[in-house]
Amino acid sequence: HVQLVESGGGSAQAGGSLNISCASVKSTYIWPCMGWFRQSPGMQREGVAAVDYDGTTNVQFSVKGRFTPSLDNAKNTLYLQMNSLKPEDTAVYYCAAMVTTGCSLSPATFSYWGQGTQVTVS
Repeated sequence: HVQLVESGGGSAQAGGSLNISCASVKSTYIWPCMGWFRQSPGMQREGVAAVDYDGTTNVQFSVKGRFTPSLDNAKNTLYLQMNSLKPEDTAVYYCAAMVTTGCSLSPATFSYWGQGTQVTVS
């Protein structure tokens, strides 16, 4: 049973930083791609950043230069370092795993999802 567990969300002031992580528990499977998504109330879920198993990243334009995804295959854990946070970054952040290659930022291409972690920037 695949389980993705996010942690590290919370509150930060504008200009501050947060680091969130996502552990793939009960599984040693190396995902071809893992990604971060976010969703604000009344908005569609949007892709933020994704990382291929070989470390290749795909980052949404609005967070490029501020957010950095990384993947530790040994720990089966995905990270998102978020710097220079803005109030518009406030959302529930979800991690997800793709079972095929071809990392994208489209939610429809990801098969497994975590429960989400709240990030609030004021």
